[in-house]
Amino acid sequence: MIIAVHALCRRKIALDGDLRLTVPSALLSCPEAAAVSSSDPQHLPGPPGVTASPPSMAARPSPPPDPQFVLRGTQSAVQALHFHEGAQGQGHPLLLSGSLSGLVHIWSLQTRRALTTLDGHGGQCVIWLQTLPQGPQLLSQGRDLRLCLWDLAEGRNAVVDSVGLESVGFCKGSLLARGPQRWTLAVPGRGSDENRLNLAPAQINLFSYCQIQILEMPSKTSVCTLKPEADAKPGMPMCLELWQADSSSRPLLLAGLRGWIGGLWDVSERKVCSRIACHTEPVMGLDFDSQKARGVSGSAEKALAVWSLDEQQALQVCRTHELTNPGISDVKIRSDRKILATAGWDHRVRVFHWRTMKPLAVLAFHTAIVHCLAFAADGLLAAGSKDHRISVWSLYPRS
Repeated sequence: MIIAVHALCRRKIALDGDLRLTVPSALLSCPEAAAVSSSDPQHLPGPPGVTASPPSMAARPSPPPDPQFVLRGTQSAVQALHFHEGAQGQGHPLLLSGSLSGLVHIWSLQTRRALTTLDGHGGQCVIWLQTLPQGPQLLSQGRDLRLCLWDLAEGRNAVVDSVGLESVGFCKGSLLARGPQRWTLAVPGRGSDENRLNLAPAQINLFSYCQIQILEMPSKTSVCTLKPEADAKPGMPMCLELWQADSSSRPLLLAGLRGWIGGLWDVSERKVCSRIACHTEPVMGLDFDSQKARGVSGSAEKALAVWSLDEQQALQVCRTHELTNPGISDVKIRSDRKILATAGWDHRVRVFHWRTMKPLAVLAFHTAIVHCLAFAADGLLAAGSKDHRISVWSLYPRS
């Protein structure tokens, strides 16, 4: 009898290869996880050689699990999150958060308190955070038209350099390491006057904000400005993703625009390789799995789009996944490429199996829009919300 009850309380779900994930029954109680769980316990696998209890003995669905812990004290909406691995505390990661009030908090996951607060954006919203690969340095992007470079070594918290930006929108930058002391940066930009000569007056303002600026860092040298094709409908960049195939030295850029995924740019050639229309509303977040050449994007509408990139660098829609409620703020694929998480306008974080897109969990903790997500190397998931809180979850630990 004890073994049978144990079989109901903990289920094992096989993802890819030999990975086996032990899933608390609370994660399987949500209606949206119907593709993973079943209303009939007899259809759920238990330990080998053990027969599950009959339906009449099944426990009632339990509420979603609580986060492992919650970080409070930002005093405003959390707009950006980033894990910095192995910086302090004997290799334990730090969590960095950017807030609507322009502050960056650096959190210890051991003490669950803020170690320090960085103030470099004049009270303007911080929308993107990224640490640099060569050392304890941080990039923070704010709506004050500045990208700040911070030196975090030995507890320092000073801005050592900054880059002036040309767009005041909410499009986050993207960084690609090209060597130990060299990286490429993509940020939203504006077109010059010469790009507007053939446009009607009503189009000029829109076209101005449809540019993407590519910079070489740390020299801050402008490499190029990527522009929409002449026959393309202009769309303001909403999200960017720089990447580079293992077999190539040419950086590529995926851009999500208003109303479509935007396209794939070859940065070296300054040209669009492919474009695709898979959303009818502004694309709010995207992520790309370079090993599987597959990506996912979310928008203001009620669906996730999964798309792929073939050997000819052509984007193709694979499938769409309908959601319960509209509005996705952020999308993140975990580094082991097993699970995917989305941040919803309905205050929920949803977790999916990345290969099959089966719903695994709905995390209902926050009381306002969830703006941002971040995965740590060990699998921890952090979610930042308009309710001023950061929830940290331990889901499907990496083996």
